[in-house]
Amino acid sequence: MNNKLIGLLALILLNACTPSTAYKESVNDPEYFQRSVKALTDIIIHDIFSPPVASRIYAYPSIAAYEVLASGNDEFKSLAGQLKGFSMPPQSDTTKDISLEVAALQAYTQVGKALIFSEEKMEKYQKQLWTEIDNTGIPSDVFDRSKAYGQEVADHVLAWADKDNYKQTRTFPKYTILEDQDAWKPTPPDYMDGIEPHWNKIRPFVIDSATQFVPEPPTPFNMDESSQFYQELIEVYETGKNLTDEEEEIAKFWDCNPYVSHHAGHAMFATKKITPGGHWMGITAIATRKAESSFMETTEAYALTSIALFDAFISCWDEKWRSILIRPETVINEYLDESWAPLLQTPPFPEYTSGHSVISTAAAYTLTDLFGENFSFLDTTEMEFGLPARSFNSFIDASSEAAVSRLYGGIHYMPAIDNGVSQGKNVGEFILKKLETRNEPGANRVSIKE
Repeated sequence: MNNKLIGLLALILLNACTPSTAYKESVNDPEYFQRSVKALTDIIIHDIFSPPVASRIYAYPSIAAYEVLASGNDEFKSLAGQLKGFSMPPQSDTTKDISLEVAALQAYTQVGKALIFSEEKMEKYQKQLWTEIDNTGIPSDVFDRSKAYGQEVADHVLAWADKDNYKQTRTFPKYTILEDQDAWKPTPPDYMDGIEPHWNKIRPFVIDSATQFVPEPPTPFNMDESSQFYQELIEVYETGKNLTDEEEEIAKFWDCNPYVSHHAGHAMFATKKITPGGHWMGITAIATRKAESSFMETTEAYALTSIALFDAFISCWDEKWRSILIRPETVINEYLDESWAPLLQTPPFPEYTSGHSVISTAAAYTLTDLFGENFSFLDTTEMEFGLPARSFNSFIDASSEAAVSRLYGGIHYMPAIDNGVSQGKNVGEFILKKLETRNEPGANRVSIKE
């Protein structure tokens, strides 16, 4: 190689790595985004948000981040006009040098901060994040412009979120306990009020309404020993008394109860954990890392999964507070065995349908659509809570286990599980049919076999 050619190559390399552009490869690391979702999850756990509310906190920031990146990527399309009431957000100025990744992180963390209680925790995370990114050598003017654009999108998304009826439902009356023998009653040990009885009033993202996928009614309450309901009750009772080690491990792995209270004499303390939606956000992180998804693809996965979770919770909660079915624990204690207790603490809302079944299935269909049917993975989400990792051959495999775990846990009859899976499938399939994130229809989409 002659000296002239060597000099030319050196000049090209020098120009490619000037201080003004060298930062771009570092900032384009999707790990920044995955860590930001985890930071939000940690705050959701700390603030003890209920599962439906947590799904809302995950969704809006994820949509904001996705919209920032889609504005500068010709392969992806905005969700404006596809999500109810969502208009086109501000678009990035292609004439100015900005980092869309930094803008996406700003949008995500700012929207997330507006939806939680412990804002100071998100501010602490942001400070750490911006210090790391500043150390990549990003020019200060690019940094400032990027954050400013991210804030514009964040403001747009928050204005949209403000109209979803969430604030109004905070003032709606609590559920009044019914005396009917088949009606849900608060359960031990704390006999808490029913959570989010008006969640069906929240504006969905994609489904037509909360009532679009109403499942068949639950089995009629009947304590005659020959009745179907009695047989379903006995199944819960006997399963709970004869759990195998594997079934117990499955139940605990998918518990995902954000607030489990413990009583010892006059003392009481609580264990705080992720919500069911938080578990699927963890699975999304695992999938995007294994697939080596780009920053853009990573935000797409989080956005679509969180949208599916959000609408699935609305659909499920609509049925819970229509049928208002009594929990197995209450019936067993009254009619069969007053000392019986489920393996898991019964959550404070009606039994039918199973939230885990509905939301896990909807999320699994979304992730299957993105990553394929035979996407095996090791689910390490619960390890930080002292539970061993579990292996799955597919997302549907994981969602099926999440669904049946509620029988093992002693908190659901089988119809709530089976019909909940069907309900979640309907929600998931409808969202995938309606939403397009790629400008080339069907790009990176995988058909799901029955």
